[in-house]
Amino acid sequence: MRLSMSLFWKVYLTILGSLAAVAITVALAAYLGAGEEGDWGKWRERIFVAMFPAEDGPAELATTIDRLQAGTRADITIFAADGTRIAAVGAPIAAEVMGRRGWGRGEGGKLHVFDLPGDRVLAARFDQPLQPQRTRFLLLLVLVATAIGIAAWPIVRHLTRRLERLRSGVDAFGTGALVTRVPVEGRDEIAAVAKSFNRAAGEIERLVASHRALLANASHELRSPLARLRMAVDLLPEEADAPRRAEIVRSLGEIDALVEEILLASRLDHLRELGETEPLDLLALAAEEAALHGLTVGGQSVWIEGDRRLLTRLVRNLIVNALRHGAPPIEIEVERAGDRARLRVSDQGPGVPEDERVRVFEAFYRPAGRAESAGGWGLGLALVRQIAERHGGTVSCEAAPDSGARFVVDLPASRTTL
Repeated sequence: MRLSMSLFWKVYLTILGSLAAVAITVALAAYLGAGEEGDWGKWRERIFVAMFPAEDGPAELATTIDRLQAGTRADITIFAADGTRIAAVGAPIAAEVMGRRGWGRGEGGKLHVFDLPGDRVLAARFDQPLQPQRTRFLLLLVLVATAIGIAAWPIVRHLTRRLERLRSGVDAFGTGALVTRVPVEGRDEIAAVAKSFNRAAGEIERLVASHRALLANASHELRSPLARLRMAVDLLPEEADAPRRAEIVRSLGEIDALVEEILLASRLDHLRELGETEPLDLLALAAEEAALHGLTVGGQSVWIEGDRRLLTRLVRNLIVNALRHGAPPIEIEVERAGDRARLRVSDQGPGVPEDERVRVFEAFYRPAGRAESAGGWGLGLALVRQIAERHGGTVSCEAAPDSGARFVVDLPASRTTL
């Protein structure tokens, strides 16, 4: 699952950031508190000064440094102010170190040189530095942070992977796979959300199935009386009122066409992918449908891939819309624009106001101020948009160059021609 910033990385980086903040704070506090002027350095100096008072003679000095060496295994030498060695134990230390006065000023923090009472200098070389080891402390912090980061990885990953599976299920459900259910893992809030989703998905699937069955049954039941009415009209005697008979036949035809369009719209609502498609010449397809209405098509041959029946309905609805709501002449053109096939249907009617050019593709949209008897746009243009979108295309309405309206359909063109 790929996100611009996935929840996994947000949670994991938050943990690592918190660890880094704690480590930096502790390290800074340790660094500021471990200087030579801190309490630790003063404490060491007081101990060594107390061990070697000014009144001690050579014998006392020798006894003291022997005891100190036995406990610390350090090399210790005491110098007079002029560099003369007064007492020593362990490996000898040269008088030159007297210029390095300070704690941990040489040999990796192991050599310490400082003044004693009585104008004397003590030099001591220990096996280990006799001061806090900031490097080791920082290394320990890094190791602890690394260990916590490694331990947090599988925990955070397990948590976010469940969320990713939940989101995948929601995405699949949103694309029309109503049978999708997500696994319920654990007993926490994520599991509760998964249960709620599965419950809602089951209810939605049941409602959609009920809606489909109702629509199919209602359409079937409508067509039966329509067929009977048409048959009754055909059986009327010849001397019956001809205009009224024609009006009845026309109305029955409109109702029958509307039922068919409702069924097609319902099918397209739940159709996410086209079934079998074939290469089609959009110019030939449009010319064939236009000929049924006494119209011609201009332009160039452009091949597309699609469902012949649906694309024929798209062209037919655009032509019928121009004939019903526009005025002649009706112009139909097909051209190639880059990698797109473009179909244009123009008329010289009153046109469509600019603020309604998007809404005309809504089902049963009726413009403001339009009389009830004049009707709306029905489902024709709504089906045009649905069919175009199922083929990866778009449809738009614009003003014709002179007057009237122009409907433009853009579809992906095939790379090859037959």
